[in-house]
Amino acid sequence: MKTAVIYWSGTGNTEKMAQAIADAAGAELYSVSDFNGNIADYDRVAFGCPAMGAEVLEEDEFEPFFTGVEGQLSGKTIALFGSYGWGDGEWMRNWVDRCNAAGAVVIDGEGLIANETPSDDDLAACKALGEKLAQ
Repeated sequence: MKTAVIYWSGTGNTEKMAQAIADAAGAELYSVSDFNGNIADYDRVAFGCPAMGAEVLEEDEFEPFFTGVEGQLSGKTIALFGSYGWGDGEWMRNWVDRCNAAGAVVIDGEGLIANETPSDDDLAACKALGEKLAQ
């Protein structure tokens, strides 16, 4: 089973989450700009992106990448995660809906979000998510 964690992080908050998930899952870890693989080669993938603007995915790098792989998610087990500084998590709910519509199986049926810098509890939740991703 091949597993990857692919993320975008502007402040480092989502990167900290990605590292904890990848460590617990024994997964390959990539920033979105460094990923040059093929999503089809991975059985399980965790995607991380913080909320930006009006609660949307980062628009210059992550959104175009994700749009490009969205059609390849059918039947894959995926995890979603990210940090936010405002709002109520609408970007994550919308992202989960997109993944469900693409036929992906989202672990726990929802994404994992952390307000601002991930706390120790948030990082523990990331590790638990990574363990589920590895199963």
